[in-house]
Amino acid sequence: MSLLLRSSRVLRRVASLNPSASYGSHAPAHHDEWKAIGNREVVGYGINGGENYADRQDYPCPAIRFKAPTPDVQALREKEKGDWKKLTIAEKKALYRASFCQTFAEMEAPTGEWKSIIGCTFGFIGLALWIFMGMKMFVYGPLPETFSEERQQAQLQRMIDMAVNPIEGLASKWDYEKNDWKK
Repeated sequence: MSLLLRSSRVLRRVASLNPSASYGSHAPAHHDEWKAIGNREVVGYGINGGENYADRQDYPCPAIRFKAPTPDVQALREKEKGDWKKLTIAEKKALYRASFCQTFAEMEAPTGEWKSIIGCTFGFIGLALWIFMGMKMFVYGPLPETFSEERQQAQLQRMIDMAVNPIEGLASKWDYEKNDWKK
């Protein structure tokens, strides 16, 4: 009986901690996500329903504002509810910067990251070449004598004499009457 009573208490505790039980189906699955946003205002659904912020061109409306509200921004938000013609350009920019970190022009601006990628690539290529040269000089021995020019010519002549692959291969390109390569 005590096991049943204890399990029902645990179930009640879990149900009370579950954010979707008290906030409907649009609440995030993890309660820790709510703590992460601090006191920033939730203004939308977000990319996947999570209350997070990301500057993205393909999804320009994040779920929360970029900055936490300050008294200055709160005053501007009240002023924003009226006529927008009464707002100065600086106030509009301050409102924008309170909601968003970057403009689209700043998101699209080149970062110069390609320079470091190209530099690292050339650095790794150079390192690989130095390792190759070191291996060739200090690790590998001399090439076997079968790699000499005379031996390769003799092997080629032997393949021609044996008529190796006479239909489409080496022997098909050799003129046996003239004893020379076909033109």
